[in-house]
Amino acid sequence: MKVLFIASEAVPFVKTGGLADVIGTLPLELRKQGIDARLVLPKYGDIDPIYQNRMVPVDALSIKLGKECYEGALLKLEYDGVPCYFVEQDYLFNRKGIYGFEDDAARFAFFSSYVLEILPRLDFHPQILHCHDWHTGPVCFLLKTRYSHKQYYKKIRTLFTIHNLGYKGLFPRKTLEDLLEIRPEYFTINGIEFFGQGSYLKGGLVFSDYITTVSKTYAREIQTPFYGEGLDGVLRKRSSQLQGILNGLDYRHYNPLSDPEIFVPFRYSFEKKLENKLKLQEILGLSRDRKTPLIAFINRLVKQKGLDLISQVAEELLGMSTQLVFLGHGEEKYEHFLRQLADNYPDRVSANIIFDDTLARKIYAASDFFLMPSLYEPCGISQLIAMSYGSVPIVRETGGLKDTVKPFDEFSEEGNGFSFTNYNALEMLSAVKKAVNLYRNRRIWSRLVKNAVETDYSWEKPAREYSELYRRMLAGSF
Repeated sequence: MKVLFIASEAVPFVKTGGLADVIGTLPLELRKQGIDARLVLPKYGDIDPIYQNRMVPVDALSIKLGKECYEGALLKLEYDGVPCYFVEQDYLFNRKGIYGFEDDAARFAFFSSYVLEILPRLDFHPQILHCHDWHTGPVCFLLKTRYSHKQYYKKIRTLFTIHNLGYKGLFPRKTLEDLLEIRPEYFTINGIEFFGQGSYLKGGLVFSDYITTVSKTYAREIQTPFYGEGLDGVLRKRSSQLQGILNGLDYRHYNPLSDPEIFVPFRYSFEKKLENKLKLQEILGLSRDRKTPLIAFINRLVKQKGLDLISQVAEELLGMSTQLVFLGHGEEKYEHFLRQLADNYPDRVSANIIFDDTLARKIYAASDFFLMPSLYEPCGISQLIAMSYGSVPIVRETGGLKDTVKPFDEFSEEGNGFSFTNYNALEMLSAVKKAVNLYRNRRIWSRLVKNAVETDYSWEKPAREYSELYRRMLAGSF
């Protein structure tokens, strides 16, 4: 079986979020299970020269978008046993940054069109095009409306995976009509139209053969108005072709026993984890104290991640004799709040308004708790990393957080974390209080940490689910 992953980012080449972790790791597991899985990305200027210098030319062609004609090249390298293709177009992609440009509509229209045009010239004929998020929605749309009558493309199926429904790829109607030559019948409520604009994401939802998202709970949630981002009707209509498959974690890269970035390697050793805690407290200027519960927050500083809940009860959190460590950047109001909190409590709060993967790993390894009170969370990878490093998650029961964090029961001693149901600061505070109280009981705490560390969310099971879905798609039984 031949599957081509089409996406906008992948580790280790370029990353802004969890999407990159999925694209950089799932194809390898699929290959272990006998599927010829490959991936294709834009060749961004931000890709490390170490990888760019290893890329070899494969082919070249030009793509017409509206009145413009763009020359592009396809390059290839093999990484970790996975063949990786890169679409090169310097004007569109050789710049600092990945998203957020005024010409994003043209950039990803070109990328999608180029991938479809180049396929017949490759020595690899994919049966499934596995497209990810709004950047690749045009692949599904164009395949159905422009290419499906051509012999090469007739049997190709498309799977569209939603990693975050909140990012829709919205652009003015005229822009998309010019770029993709969209006929009026496709710019409707049953096509790619979304409240007067065009949505690349909706193109993927409407025109793909099947849809997945990254957790079972999120698959149910997005069919409701609260989580559906205005697309719940589309998703309910396609509910029989919608499935949630939980993301996995690559434990080779997130293993505290072999992670070179943390202070002291460890697995089940409390003493060595405490060494990491004391060293982190020292470098961040916090009071060095073995017994003070250290609560970590590593994420984007946006409302989705629950920052407004934290800001409402920060004083009460500190009133539990805790330390708080934040890492991330985002909305200015949250950045300002965290800086002010750290200024007021310099020995108790550390606000690191950056994203630094090395520091993130040190925080995972040092922290006792990992706070993730998200408004919504399609899957989440941070809570999985935290558990691997013995940092017990405290989460809101939504999306992948609900599917991966099982509330700890001190009587049965089952469960791997703490959770609360409603998006409410007092409920979050109650969950944190319960966690901190259990932290004082060394025997119970040891059991809980062991449960978290032994939780297995590797890619093997999700890859099997994708493999089975691919087979059903090709057999037409979906």
